[in-house]
Amino acid sequence: MTAEPVAVPHVVHVDLAGRTALVTGGGSGIGRACALRLAAAGAKVLVVDRNLDAAKAVAAEAGGRAEGVDLADPEAVDRLDADVDIVVNNAGLQHVAPVQEFSPERFAHLHRVMVEAPFLIIRRALPHMYARGWGRIVNISSVHGLRASPYKAAYVSAKHALEGLSKVVALEGAAHGVTANCINPAYVRTALVESQIADQAAQHGIPEAEVVEKIMLARAAIKRLIEPEEVAELLAYLCSPPAAFITGASIALDGGWTAN
Repeated sequence: MTAEPVAVPHVVHVDLAGRTALVTGGGSGIGRACALRLAAAGAKVLVVDRNLDAAKAVAAEAGGRAEGVDLADPEAVDRLDADVDIVVNNAGLQHVAPVQEFSPERFAHLHRVMVEAPFLIIRRALPHMYARGWGRIVNISSVHGLRASPYKAAYVSAKHALEGLSKVVALEGAAHGVTANCINPAYVRTALVESQIADQAAQHGIPEAEVVEKIMLARAAIKRLIEPEEVAELLAYLCSPPAAFITGASIALDGGWTAN
């Protein structure tokens, strides 16, 4: 799709021995990279994904546990084990259409997965974090939590809502040793990005082969896709002692997109 993937070594030493972590959308892409990075730091990881087989495969790699959960179902979300020290709200999906053609049902579905589910998970995890006097909530937002693009009404509005939720939790959690931050990547080399190419080509009237260069990388100064491991490394830093004063932040990992 673009140049060969960039190798990303573990450059931040983080000791999370004795900590537990929950990662949504952990069966692939960014979620998988985050689960493996947290496990490498010593955390016990609960890998949550709608695809249970994928979650089990990552959990086996990470030495953790797996849960197959549809995050669009609030009752299923409320059954998750939320007694964890780290929450990584990563699960997401995309739908591309003009506003006048955007299905209300699809709009609501994206918001259930990317706003309501993170709220429910955080709400249930906070008492455990407060009791321990330590917690890290990292919401995998997007450059679209800071900027907008056409044809993505549900995704952009959901990510903006996630940003607001994260900031409120940062303010409430500060006195209890809990931080909450957003990571805002541009386009990451994942199946979610690959699945958008045909829709983007149709909406913009260009060949699929030109979508990455002309649409996805057009506003970035660094002309390549982000590797999932780069997002995971920033997550690891946010869980480290030097990052204890970082909260309520939205950290752009966007190759200069938001510098425009």
